Amino acid sequence: MSRIRSVETTQMTKKTESILEEIKKAFGMVPNLFKTYTHCPPLLEANWNKVKAMMMQGNLSRKLKESIAVLVSKDNSCAYCVSAHTAALKSIGISDDEIRAIEQDLARADFSAKEKALIDFARRANLEPLKISDTDFQSLRRTGASDAEIIEALGVMEIFTAFNKFLDSLQIDIDF
Repeated sequence: MSRIRSVETTQMTKKTESILEEIKKAFGMVPNLFKTYTHCPPLLEANWNKVKAMMMQGNLSRKLKESIAVLVSKDNSCAYCVSAHTAALKSIGISDDEIRAIEQDLARADFSAKEKALIDFARRANLEPLKISDTDFQSLRRTGASDAEIIEALGVMEIFTAFNKFLDSLQIDIDF
Protein backbone atom coordinates (compact mmCIF):
# COMPACT_ATOMS: atom_id res chain seq x y z
CA MET A 1 0.00 0.00 0.00
CA SER A 2 1.29 3.40 -0.98
CA ARG A 3 2.79 5.48 1.81
CA ILE A 4 1.56 8.73 0.21
CA ARG A 5 -1.99 9.47 -0.86
CA SER A 6 -2.80 11.17 -4.14
CA VAL A 7 -3.67 14.84 -4.16
CA GLU A 8 -7.36 15.48 -4.72
CA THR A 9 -8.20 17.10 -8.05
CA THR A 10 -9.87 19.98 -6.25
CA GLN A 11 -6.52 20.85 -4.63
CA MET A 12 -4.56 21.02 -7.90
CA THR A 13 -3.61 24.03 -9.93
CA LYS A 14 -4.81 24.35 -13.52
CA LYS A 15 -1.23 23.74 -14.69
CA THR A 16 -1.03 20.47 -12.73
CA GLU A 17 -4.41 19.39 -14.09
CA SER A 18 -3.19 20.19 -17.60
CA ILE A 19 -0.07 18.05 -17.14
CA LEU A 20 -2.16 15.16 -15.83
CA GLU A 21 -4.49 15.48 -18.82
CA GLU A 22 -1.51 15.29 -21.17
CA ILE A 23 -0.27 12.19 -19.33
CA LYS A 24 -3.73 10.62 -19.58
CA LYS A 25 -3.79 11.23 -23.34
CA ALA A 26 -0.38 9.59 -23.68
CA PHE A 27 -1.12 6.51 -21.54
CA GLY A 28 -4.91 6.25 -21.46
CA MET A 29 -4.66 6.75 -17.69
CA VAL A 30 -2.65 8.68 -15.13
CA PRO A 31 -0.20 6.22 -13.57
CA ASN A 32 0.15 6.29 -9.79
CA LEU A 33 3.74 7.47 -10.24
CA PHE A 34 2.55 10.76 -11.71
CA LYS A 35 -0.36 11.07 -9.31
CA THR A 36 2.16 10.94 -6.48
CA TYR A 37 4.28 13.66 -8.08
CA THR A 38 1.32 16.06 -7.81
CA HIS A 39 2.46 16.76 -4.25
CA CYS A 40 5.39 18.61 -5.85
CA PRO A 41 4.15 20.17 -9.11
CA PRO A 42 7.62 21.29 -10.29
CA LEU A 43 8.85 17.67 -9.98
CA LEU A 44 5.75 16.40 -11.78
CA GLU A 45 6.39 18.80 -14.65
CA ALA A 46 10.13 18.11 -14.81
CA ASN A 47 9.73 14.34 -14.76
CA TRP A 48 6.91 14.35 -17.30
CA ASN A 49 9.03 16.48 -19.62
CA LYS A 50 11.92 14.07 -19.11
CA VAL A 51 9.72 11.05 -19.89
CA LYS A 52 8.53 12.73 -23.09
CA ALA A 53 12.07 13.63 -24.10
CA MET A 54 13.63 10.25 -23.29
CA MET A 55 10.88 7.78 -24.14
CA MET A 56 8.91 9.49 -26.90
CA GLN A 57 11.68 11.30 -28.79
CA GLY A 58 15.26 10.59 -29.80
CA ASN A 59 16.95 8.21 -32.19
CA LEU A 60 16.77 4.90 -30.35
CA SER A 61 13.73 2.70 -30.94
CA ARG A 62 10.91 2.65 -28.44
CA LYS A 63 11.44 -1.11 -28.06
CA LEU A 64 15.07 -0.57 -27.12
CA LYS A 65 14.23 2.16 -24.60
CA GLU A 66 11.37 0.19 -23.02
CA SER A 67 13.70 -2.82 -22.76
CA ILE A 68 16.32 -0.72 -20.97
CA ALA A 69 13.56 0.49 -18.63
CA VAL A 70 12.45 -3.07 -17.89
CA LEU A 71 15.94 -4.46 -17.37
CA VAL A 72 17.30 -1.59 -15.27
CA SER A 73 14.14 -1.78 -13.16
CA LYS A 74 14.50 -5.54 -12.86
CA ASP A 75 18.15 -5.09 -11.80
CA ASN A 76 16.95 -2.59 -9.19
CA SER A 77 14.06 -4.87 -8.08
CA CYS A 78 11.39 -2.26 -8.90
CA ALA A 79 8.23 -4.28 -9.54
CA TYR A 80 6.24 -1.14 -10.48
CA CYS A 81 8.51 -0.15 -13.37
CA VAL A 82 8.98 -3.75 -14.55
CA SER A 83 5.19 -4.09 -14.71
CA ALA A 84 4.68 -0.69 -16.36
CA HIS A 85 7.32 -1.15 -19.03
CA THR A 86 6.47 -4.77 -19.73
CA ALA A 87 2.96 -3.43 -20.45
CA ALA A 88 4.51 -0.72 -22.63
CA LEU A 89 6.41 -3.36 -24.64
CA LYS A 90 3.15 -5.27 -25.15
CA SER A 91 1.39 -2.05 -26.20
CA ILE A 92 3.88 -1.59 -29.04
CA GLY A 93 3.34 -5.15 -30.26
CA ILE A 94 6.16 -7.07 -28.57
CA SER A 95 5.12 -10.67 -27.94
CA ASP A 96 5.29 -12.45 -24.60
CA ASP A 97 7.99 -14.76 -26.04
CA GLU A 98 10.13 -11.80 -27.10
CA ILE A 99 9.65 -10.12 -23.70
CA ARG A 100 10.80 -13.36 -22.01
CA ALA A 101 13.87 -13.37 -24.26
CA ILE A 102 14.62 -9.74 -23.35
CA GLU A 103 14.30 -10.47 -19.64
CA GLN A 104 15.95 -13.89 -19.48
CA ASP A 105 18.45 -14.17 -22.34
CA LEU A 106 19.16 -10.96 -24.22
CA ALA A 107 21.28 -12.88 -26.74
CA ARG A 108 18.06 -14.50 -28.04
CA ALA A 109 16.15 -11.21 -28.26
CA ASP A 110 15.51 -9.55 -31.60
CA PHE A 111 18.03 -6.71 -31.38
CA SER A 112 21.07 -5.79 -33.43
CA ALA A 113 24.53 -6.23 -31.92
CA LYS A 114 24.67 -2.46 -31.37
CA GLU A 115 21.30 -2.44 -29.57
CA LYS A 116 22.33 -5.35 -27.33
CA ALA A 117 25.58 -3.55 -26.53
CA LEU A 118 23.68 -0.37 -25.63
CA ILE A 119 21.35 -2.34 -23.34
CA ASP A 120 24.27 -4.09 -21.65
CA PHE A 121 26.09 -0.78 -21.26
CA ALA A 122 23.07 0.93 -19.66
CA ARG A 123 22.70 -1.98 -17.24
CA ARG A 124 26.38 -1.86 -16.27
CA ALA A 125 26.16 1.90 -15.80
CA ASN A 126 23.24 1.32 -13.45
CA LEU A 127 24.94 -1.40 -11.41
CA GLU A 128 28.67 -0.59 -11.61
CA PRO A 129 29.26 2.86 -13.10
CA LEU A 130 32.77 3.18 -11.68
CA LYS A 131 33.85 -0.09 -13.30
CA ILE A 132 33.17 1.09 -16.86
CA SER A 133 36.48 1.42 -18.65
CA ASP A 134 37.75 3.08 -21.81
CA THR A 135 37.92 -0.42 -23.29
CA ASP A 136 34.18 -0.79 -22.64
CA PHE A 137 33.57 2.43 -24.57
CA GLN A 138 35.78 1.27 -27.42
CA SER A 139 33.87 -2.01 -27.64
CA LEU A 140 30.57 -0.15 -27.67
CA ARG A 141 31.77 2.19 -30.41
CA ARG A 142 32.95 -0.78 -32.52
CA THR A 143 29.31 -1.86 -32.71
CA GLY A 144 28.55 1.48 -34.39
CA ALA A 145 27.03 3.20 -31.36
CA SER A 146 27.34 6.97 -31.62
CA ASP A 147 27.96 9.30 -28.72
CA ALA A 148 24.35 10.52 -29.04
CA GLU A 149 23.02 6.95 -28.82
CA ILE A 150 25.19 6.21 -25.79
CA ILE A 151 23.90 9.33 -24.04
CA GLU A 152 20.29 8.49 -24.95
CA ALA A 153 20.63 4.93 -23.58
CA LEU A 154 22.19 6.29 -20.39
CA GLY A 155 19.43 8.91 -20.16
CA VAL A 156 16.83 6.13 -20.15
CA MET A 157 18.82 4.30 -17.47
CA GLU A 158 19.08 7.50 -15.45
CA ILE A 159 15.38 8.26 -15.42
CA PHE A 160 14.42 4.73 -14.41
CA THR A 161 17.04 4.46 -11.71
CA ALA A 162 15.48 7.56 -10.16
CA PHE A 163 11.90 6.33 -10.67
CA ASN A 164 12.81 2.94 -9.17
CA LYS A 165 14.10 4.48 -5.97
CA PHE A 166 11.19 6.95 -5.72
CA LEU A 167 8.53 4.28 -6.28
CA ASP A 168 10.08 1.71 -3.97
CA SER A 169 10.69 4.21 -1.16
CA LEU A 170 7.04 5.21 -1.22
CA GLN A 171 5.72 1.73 -2.05
CA ILE A 172 3.51 3.13 -4.79
CA ASP A 173 0.77 0.70 -5.77
CA ILE A 174 1.24 -0.99 -9.14
CA ASP A 175 -1.49 0.07 -11.55
CA PHE A 176 -0.40 -1.71 -14.76
